Amino acid sequence: MDLDPRPLVATAVGIAAEAAELVQSIRRSAIDDVDTKSTETDVVTAGDRAAEQLVRSRLAELRPGEPVLGEEEGGDTPSEGLSWVVDPIDGTVNYLYGYPWYAVSVAAQLDGVSVAGVVLEPVSGRVWTAARGHGAQLDGVPLRVSSASRLEVSLIGTGFSYSAQRRQRQADVVSGLITRVRDVRRAGAASLDLCAVAAGWLDGYAEHALNRWDWAAGALVAAEAGAVVHLPGDVAALGADATFAAAPGIAEELRAALVDCGFGEV
Repeated sequence: MDLDPRPLVATAVGIAAEAAELVQSIRRSAIDDVDTKSTETDVVTAGDRAAEQLVRSRLAELRPGEPVLGEEEGGDTPSEGLSWVVDPIDGTVNYLYGYPWYAVSVAAQLDGVSVAGVVLEPVSGRVWTAARGHGAQLDGVPLRVSSASRLEVSLIGTGFSYSAQRRQRQADVVSGLITRVRDVRRAGAASLDLCAVAAGWLDGYAEHALNRWDWAAGALVAAEAGAVVHLPGDVAALGADATFAAAPGIAEELRAALVDCGFGEV
């Protein structure tokens, strides 16, 4: 299929903006209606559910017949054709606590590969966008990854599983990595961490156990800004479910350091 992804970005931005306005307007009531999923610390709010329903409704109107995969209502990821991947609130725990690092993430994928994406922050209003082959932008300004070339002075982002046992193994990896880098950040929203790599706010990022909706838009933003990006299944040594993004100048060294610290065994 010969596809110009830029109109899909425009569609995603409009829908994400509506969802962002909704999650902000209902936040105080939404956080009183909280359920749990995989563990007691893995939460879903009424805001998550309402936002995904809105996104699905708008996509049905604007892109009828195209499949949607969402965090709250599931769906399939077809290997062929155009589909949509939605995280109605990436960073739900942050949303619950009022910590402003959370986002609405909407991506279009062609044959399972992201071609258009938006990550929109409801609190700040920042809009991160990318179209495959056409670059990445923050509020219309082109993005470029950092020029980092030395791991020891690089700032690295990561995240942790909801499973206590796996969190301990991940903490062990970070304890080994922390002496090899400038510092480590853990902000709690994978889509925004990937966008932070795109902006040069982080030099690299790696995390296990992300779902497609966590990385579908953010990883495209990072890649189109020049990051070296590996998605789950790409690099066996990093682990089958690892997501990785880094400035080219440190990517190889960061991969090696992660493997040496046991990242692939987590």
